[in-house]
Amino acid sequence: MEINQKKSIIEAILFAAGRPVNKSEIILALEITEEDIENIIKSMQEEYKKEERGIELIKIEDAYQLCTKKELYEYIYPILDKRNKPNLSNAALETLAIIAYNPKITRPEIEAIRGVSADACVYKLLEYGLIQEDGKIDLPGKPMSYKTTNEFLRMFGYNSLDELPQLPRYKLDENKQIVIDDLLEEGKPEAPMPEREIEENKEENDNNEKKMN
Repeated sequence: MEINQKKSIIEAILFAAGRPVNKSEIILALEITEEDIENIIKSMQEEYKKEERGIELIKIEDAYQLCTKKELYEYIYPILDKRNKPNLSNAALETLAIIAYNPKITRPEIEAIRGVSADACVYKLLEYGLIQEDGKIDLPGKPMSYKTTNEFLRMFGYNSLDELPQLPRYKLDENKQIVIDDLLEEGKPEAPMPEREIEENKEENDNNEKKMN
């Protein structure tokens, strides 16, 4: 099978699917190796860029999707959707960032980090499909946890959560306020972490120390 025919088949599959298509599905359809798929996809992505097309081929974790270029959104939205253009408030963006950096976080933990109720923001993010429920946590009351969706990755242009910008490490004072003038010494950056994860990490470190002793 010629390379151009393979490209045509992949393009047809992605166009017809209208959703992220897993790499394994494409491999099964074409009966070629994972390396071949990745090389073909990379070539197609370059072609879309060079030809200044209105669509692009994006990767979302282990899946691929054809979508319109985000810079053309303002021309497409009025035609395809008559609703008001969705806007996220600063509070919703803060909540979304907390969830992105802390997968499987619960609503009380989000509120502990932000210091205010997160109900409205969580409902709005669920409505837009940017987050989803991720099962109940084994804590008192069995609270629901949340994580971001592939729609979040697609909207913000990330292939995976590993591409999120790294956050600086910080310290909190006795009032649980960030100490700006006393940042931790340089090392691996880390994101804000709910108290549950901090306690779990402390317990794990204590267990490791006992094993070493």
